[in-house]
Amino acid sequence: MENKTINIAAVTDDGLTISQHFGRAAFYEVLFVENGKVVKRERREKLGHNNFAQEEHHHSDGEHGLDEHSHSKHVSMAEAIKDCQILLARGMGNGAYQSMSQLNIKPVVTDIKNIDEAVQAVINGSIVDHTEKLH
Repeated sequence: MENKTINIAAVTDDGLTISQHFGRAAFYEVLFVENGKVVKRERREKLGHNNFAQEEHHHSDGEHGLDEHSHSKHVSMAEAIKDCQILLARGMGNGAYQSMSQLNIKPVVTDIKNIDEAVQAVINGSIVDHTEKLH
């Protein structure tokens, strides 16, 4: 196996479990993986819905978060993890999912709660992306 480095971000409030909702989570837990092993982890502040609470909530054609305004919010939420290739969440809006993809960060909606277990599943290639949980 070649020397492979990937950075995986998980949305979290406690650093241990993956948050149920991408937009509401307070932090990203970023795990640095080299050759299939986690070599470092760090917690990063994450912009969330509370940071945009003063702004109007926009909906375009009933689709949550697909308008330009929402996309720019998602871009600012992703700023802290632009060095990551994968983003783990247990739920997220369709718009956020598409915005992350456009930023070359692969969003994965997982049903695994524990961050370390989910990261191990990514490393093993067994993680399942539950896109049916998008809203």
